[in-house]
Amino acid sequence: MTKRLTAAALAATLGLFALSPSPVRADEPYWQCVTFARMFSGINIFGDAWTWWNQAVDRFRTGRAPETGSVLVFRPEGRMSRGHVAVVSEILTDRVIRVTHANWGGSRGRVEENVTVVDVSGQNDWSAVKVWYNPINDLGTTVYPTYGFIYNSAREGMEAGRQMARAATGGSGQP
Repeated sequence: MTKRLTAAALAATLGLFALSPSPVRADEPYWQCVTFARMFSGINIFGDAWTWWNQAVDRFRTGRAPETGSVLVFRPEGRMSRGHVAVVSEILTDRVIRVTHANWGGSRGRVEENVTVVDVSGQNDWSAVKVWYNPINDLGTTVYPTYGFIYNSAREGMEAGRQMARAATGGSGQP
């Protein structure tokens, strides 16, 4: 409970420094979250945000702990029927991160940088989060379920690296 309160207090403090979105200009691009996340993270997955998790399982490392550059995949729920993806830009504590994402809340079609996200799951596994919401200058009241994080290194590359390491060490793991 203390960890949750500390995380919430830290998030509230950090949120004060979040960049507020500027008015939308007609000559600026309209960003979708998936297009932005794909370009910003280098994770080459296509389709609605909620499909990213299943697509990633055989192609990329996935997990429940944030890494800078990884993509947090939100489950579809309520008005967010197609899910959402956001790129981790900074890890502040084990329960507080910052993300850069597009097309969220009061910033339709815009990119928001370094938005505070807090893990509010009971198991400290990032399965439920709250996101900073600029219009109220606080964490939003909605708890969003997530699948977890997709890391920007391919499974094949990791496995190839492991095999090379085993070959170089004669399979012992020691040089």
